[in-house]
Amino acid sequence: MQDNNRQNRSSIGFIAGIIAAMLSTGTVATWWAIHSLTNSPKPITPTPTESPVSQPSDTEQRGQVYWLDATGDRLKLEGSPLTATKSLTDQEVLETVVKRLLSGPQRSENDTTIPSQTKLLSLKLDDKGVHLNLSSEFTTGGGSASMIGRLGQLLYTTTSLDANAKVWLSIDGEPLELLGGEGLIIEQPMTRQWFDENYEL
Repeated sequence: MQDNNRQNRSSIGFIAGIIAAMLSTGTVATWWAIHSLTNSPKPITPTPTESPVSQPSDTEQRGQVYWLDATGDRLKLEGSPLTATKSLTDQEVLETVVKRLLSGPQRSENDTTIPSQTKLLSLKLDDKGVHLNLSSEFTTGGGSASMIGRLGQLLYTTTSLDANAKVWLSIDGEPLELLGGEGLIIEQPMTRQWFDENYEL
């Protein structure tokens, strides 16, 4: 009888030991899992990259230089936009486009009939329009087609900020009345409308 009791106690003790071991193992496993989760490095969330903010440009297209296109059977005025800083005044823009015109074309498809020695002596922009003073070279060389071409280039370039602007043209300080040996009559002030009505390239 005592042997049976001892066996029962042994069995109960063995079972209790196994249960304790299982509980202990489970606790350790649970502790290890929790510890691993709390101490594992956090996933790195990529920081969204902000697209760079485009800086406003301090330049813009203002004014145009007019060249002659001689590729067809007749001359044609072609405007070439000028990129200038926004801080320039309208008068400074007009001075820039006229000087660019007088310096001659940089592209082979563009042409000019303005003599290369022509200088801009002064340019003034006021509420009446544009007042130009050029050197005498502007009036030299070439026939009537050349004179009409250069007049059109100059007039369209100086009115590229305002197509309806009026232009007064002087040569060496004297108002121009006749241009060239064949005597193109110059109306003061000149306008694009006046040019288109009286001259054809």
